[in-house]
Parts: sequence; C-alpha cells; structure tokens
Amino acid sequence: MEKELLETFEVAKKAADVAAEPGGGPAEVDRCVDALRRLRKIPVKMQDLVDTQVGKRLRYLTKHGHSKIQVEATTLLEYWKNVVIQETSNSKKNGSSENKNAVKNIKSEKSMTVKADKTSRTGPVIMDGISTSDSPKPIRKETDQGIKADISKSERSKIEKSIDSGVRATNAERNHKGDHQASTTKKPSAVPAGPPKLTAMVKCNDPTRDKIRELLAEAFSKVSNETSEDDREEVRNILDEVDACDPIRVAVMVESLMFEKLGRSNGAQKLKYRSIMFNLKDSNNTDLRRRVLLGDVKPERLVVMTPEEMASDKRKRANEQIKEKALFECERAGAPKATTDQFKCGRCGQRKTTYYQLQTRSADEPMTTFVTCVNCNNHWKFC
Repeated sequence: MEKELLETFEVAKKAADVAAEPGGGPAEVDRCVDALRRLRKIPVKMQDLVDTQVGKRLRYLTKHGHSKIQVEATTLLEYWKNVVIQETSNSKKNGSSENKNAVKNIKSEKSMTVKADKTSRTGPVIMDGISTSDSPKPIRKETDQGIKADISKSERSKIEKSIDSGVRATNAERNHKGDHQASTTKKPSAVPAGPPKLTAMVKCNDPTRDKIRELLAEAFSKVSNETSEDDREEVRNILDEVDACDPIRVAVMVESLMFEKLGRSNGAQKLKYRSIMFNLKDSNNTDLRRRVLLGDVKPERLVVMTPEEMASDKRKRANEQIKEKALFECERAGAPKATTDQFKCGRCGQRKTTYYQLQTRSADEPMTTFVTCVNCNNHWKFC
C-alpha cells in the first residue's frame, strides 16, 4: 500500500514540476490531475500517511501555478484530513464503549452483592416464622448463625470475586483515563512554547535606527512566501519552522547588535551597513534571509561576514565555477596569441584583435588563423 502510494505521488510530483516550467503543456497538467485522482481512490489509513509523509509533501501542490492541479491537490488533502479525523474519533468511541462495559460489569456485580445481602437478611425471618411455635428466640439465633455460616461459605467467594473484579475494572478505567490525560498533556509540550509574536515595531526614538528596523522587518516578512514557493523540496519542508519565527523580533535583534558592534550607520561603518542591508534585502538572496530568521546565522556572525560569505547559494556556486574556469584557463597550455589591428571584427567593427595560427590540415596547406575580438569576444577563423 505504501509503495503504491509513494509511486503514484512521485508521478504526480514530476508531472507538476514539468507543468510549472515555461515549456510545460496541458498534457503534463492532465497527467498530474489523473495521478492525484488515483491517489484519492487508494484506500489509506492514518498510519500510511504518517509513514510516507505524503500529506506534508502534497502541501506545496496546493499553491501550484495551474488552477486544476491546485484544486485537485486541495481536495485530496482535505480527503486525507477527514480520514485521519475519522480514525481518531473511532478510536475514542471504542475506548469509551470499553469503559461503559466495565462500568456495567461493576454495577451488575454490586447488584449481585446487594441481592445476596437481602437474601441473608430475609432468611432468618422465614425461619423464624416457621419455628415460632416451639422456641422463638433461641431458634432464631441458631438459625441466624447457621444461615450466616452457609452464606459465608457459599456467597463469600462470589462477593470476594465481584469485589476483586470491580477493583480491577476501576483500576483499568483509572489507568485509561490517566493515559488519555497524559497523551493530551504531552501534545502541547512537543511544540516549544516561545514568546508571543510582536504585532508592532519596537522603536528606540532614533529615526535612522527605526528606519533600519522597519526595512529589516519587511525583508524578513517575505521569507514565508519565498520558502513556500522555493524550487527545492528540502527548503519547502521547513515552512512550519519559518512560520513559527517572529520577523519583527529578529529585525530588532539584528539592528541592536549592528549598532552595538559597528556604531552609527553614518560613520566609518557606513559601507558595512550598506553591504549587510543590501544582501538581506536582495530579491535573489533568499537563503541569507531565511538562515538569519531561523537563527542558523546569528547576528554576531552576520556583522563580521564578508560579501562573499553573505552571497546566496546560487551565487556562491557561480563564483566557484568562475574561479575553476579561470584556474583552468591559467593552467591550460594554449597557443601563444599575438595582438594586431590588421583584422576588423564583423560584429562590433573594432580592430583590437588577437590571433594565433595552427596547422589543422596537411603540411602542404597553409596554416589556419584563429582571430578573437578583444572588444566583444567574437571568434572567427580563415585560411
């Protein structure tokens, strides 16, 4: 069941990713919708959803660019939620019915003990009525003792058993209630209760510093939407952690530490302020904003970071590729190039060119000249 669920979901996810690309057509949208409908027809249980985590992975499809995929994903998510709610309510009903049966058993056993007491009390009266002609009082005492002895032998075991079973049932009921209360009390402790989110900016009566705090809070407030729309699945999976953070509180902490470590923004540290603010507000640098908001990058670390360290993951990879390419070009033994103005570039019309010659054909043929324009990097060759 779990294998079929995961395979069908992967088909829907791949089709949705292709449909989200610029070249994605309606065929991919229909394929994704069909896969989502097949997922709805698969009989699932709450344990299957917990083991596979498909419900959590399905969440980003509810915000897909195509309306068909968005509607079908939302319907499927609501269906799975109803399955979880139904199973939870059924388990509660079964537990309550067991408790009711235990209570009924206790009541029936108590009624049995009461009947036994009544019979023990009515017994001597009957015997007393039968033996009144001879000697009322002595016979009554003897009969009382005899009946009590009989009841003590026959009924005592029944009464003791009923009392033991009643005690066990009440203990079981108490244990069940205790487990239920413990489970309900453990749920809130699973999520750490942090300070409440700030609804208004904390100002320090300094217009410059207050402006910086507002700009930082505005930048951190975008992280939630950026995380939900990110192309990387590992980033989308931490959306709950991002929503739990307080953008205003983090903005105040960052600005306060910048003022403490760097001083005022109009002094010698003006360039450092500009560098930090530019990278935090840059629309292409979502990684830095998210890490600062989540606390992965502490404000103390942010103040001393270089522009290269504050760059986004995409920019860092591009810089690494540029360095590797430059190192490769330096180490590669290429043909010596000469500079000349004898050749005119057909693209930009400039005469600043470099060239080199290689023997690419047979020895009796002339050498091939390779020309590169210094201005626009245009390449051409001739013999």
